[in-house]
Amino acid sequence: MSSTTRKPDWTPDDAGEAFASRIVPGVGGGHDGLSAGSPPASAPGGTRPQLSVDDYVADVLAGDRAVLARAITLIESNAPAHFEQAQEVLRRLLPHSGRALRVGITGVPGAGKSTLIEALGLALIGDGHRVAVLAIDPTSSLTRGSILGDKTRMERLSRERDAFIRPSPTGGVLGGVARKTRESMLVCEAAGFDVILVETVGTGQSEVTVRSMVDFFLLVLIPGGGDELQGIKKGVVELADAIAINKADGENRAPAEAARAEYNRALHYLTPSTAGWHTRAYTCSAETGTGVAHLWEVIARFREHTTASGAFAARRREQAREWLRALLDEQLRAAFYNDAAVRAALPGVEAAVMAGELPATAAARRLLQIASAGNS
Repeated sequence: MSSTTRKPDWTPDDAGEAFASRIVPGVGGGHDGLSAGSPPASAPGGTRPQLSVDDYVADVLAGDRAVLARAITLIESNAPAHFEQAQEVLRRLLPHSGRALRVGITGVPGAGKSTLIEALGLALIGDGHRVAVLAIDPTSSLTRGSILGDKTRMERLSRERDAFIRPSPTGGVLGGVARKTRESMLVCEAAGFDVILVETVGTGQSEVTVRSMVDFFLLVLIPGGGDELQGIKKGVVELADAIAINKADGENRAPAEAARAEYNRALHYLTPSTAGWHTRAYTCSAETGTGVAHLWEVIARFREHTTASGAFAARRREQAREWLRALLDEQLRAAFYNDAAVRAALPGVEAAVMAGELPATAAARRLLQIASAGNS
């Protein structure tokens, strides 16, 4: 093994020299919020210096984007060794969060969500805002790798000092979206970002999850997409606080206006997602910038209206409760699968189910009884 590389700390003791993973020296600055020039001093062996809870808290509050990125990585980690430190960092940062406006943005694939987010983010930065984008990146069920590359599709926005873009893999589990995205939002707010944009993949149940963690939910559609392309819209429309018909430029302008009128007629008969607020459809073009500023005016008006009515504060309280329930679901699941008796019994029970010898319902009950007996 070269002297310029080393094994990661989590390498199994019996891995031997054949273990493929190696830590190599990093590149210089100028990306991901790092300053150009010499890289930071490394700990012995070429790794980055370990940060304490005090380091994380102080540097996040100072707006250090490199440490902000590391704090989110700590939060996203599934390693048990990182959990306690991550939760202490969150506890210390929580009093400094909650002042940002949280906006969820979803839509059908190809609707131009990332382009619209970039146009909106650039406009907001021009008005003096600091914008964090959390792009929920779907994870392949086969390779466990991320599928999208939202950061590469927001090139102009990623170069702005007052922007922070973080693609976050779902890990294939919606509970992961619920915990990691909520907690990442809090850290970004503590770092001074006053607008948080959460982009979903636009493919189903994740929209319901994100709706439960944002203040305003924007649905992005395109004119002339056809019902076969926009089939997911039927359930999502009821979650939206506004609909943006994107790509309303050139030959698409007339179809976009027709789609806007059609949606506004349909919305008249639907129960609004937010009490006291009337969901409306609007046209815009992320490419030309037409209508983007008006979308933000709608969002700002929503915040003013719901703050006055008390709906904004009520939604924030509901978000806190949903966060608690998501944490309970995740930790109960982890405790179940980490139980030694369950781990010992699981292969045999699974084999019996796959062989058709045991119904899945009976198998689940048996495993739950095993876990319960071990904790009694």
